[in-house]
Amino acid sequence: VTIYDPTAGTGGFLSEGDEYIQSISKKVSVSLHGQELNPESYAICKADMLIKGQDVASIKLGNTLSNDQLADKHFDFMLSNPPFGVEWKKVQAQITKEHKEKGFNGRFGPGLPRVSDGSLLFLMHLVSKMRDSREGGSRIGIILNGSPLFTGGAGSGESEIRRYLLQNDLVEAIVALPTDMFYNTGIATYIWVLSNHKPAERKDKVLLINASDMHSPMRKSLGSKRKQLSDEALSEIVSLYSRYEESPIAKIFPTT
Repeated sequence: VTIYDPTAGTGGFLSEGDEYIQSISKKVSVSLHGQELNPESYAICKADMLIKGQDVASIKLGNTLSNDQLADKHFDFMLSNPPFGVEWKKVQAQITKEHKEKGFNGRFGPGLPRVSDGSLLFLMHLVSKMRDSREGGSRIGIILNGSPLFTGGAGSGESEIRRYLLQNDLVEAIVALPTDMFYNTGIATYIWVLSNHKPAERKDKVLLINASDMHSPMRKSLGSKRKQLSDEALSEIVSLYSRYEESPIAKIFPTT
């Protein structure tokens, strides 16, 4: 099983993903792949994996958007928490070039978001890494703020990217998280779950789960992080996703 994080940080998602898969599966080997922009985070990530006996050949340093060092690779599971609302002016030339010259053969075929927020670039990057659905397909979990859901009127880059994702039936679920979940920001965040091998009963549908009120307070806040999701709340969210049926906080819409 392969796991990939294009914004790997110190490797938390990769390590946790590995640990979880090992805990529920016997005789499964997991290989971890990631890229990180910050040299210190990258070094910590690599050191942590070396200590755990992981192969670190596929942990790369550099800007994922302008210099994808795992180009042409595809993965089973992808997890990412890209930076919220960060502008991509520094790499605009390379990304615009890829969009114009490669189109849908590159990563950014559907369109480009505004320069002030690169979140949707990371999402498209992940979609380009999905395995062919005939080979088992892939699943993506990515944490985004509200802007990829709402910014950009009809015909804008953001709108065209959303249209592409929905028309190709890649969005399986979106979970609205409580505010104040992250150390460095109090804004509302959302988990997008994407899949290109949906079971028949989920085809052409999107499940929206409103988990924004399922939090419990922390005894002591950590920076902006004042709320957490209890194990019970997490189980309930996963159960809603697994059942894929409507409830007071879960709604199903056709992709149209």
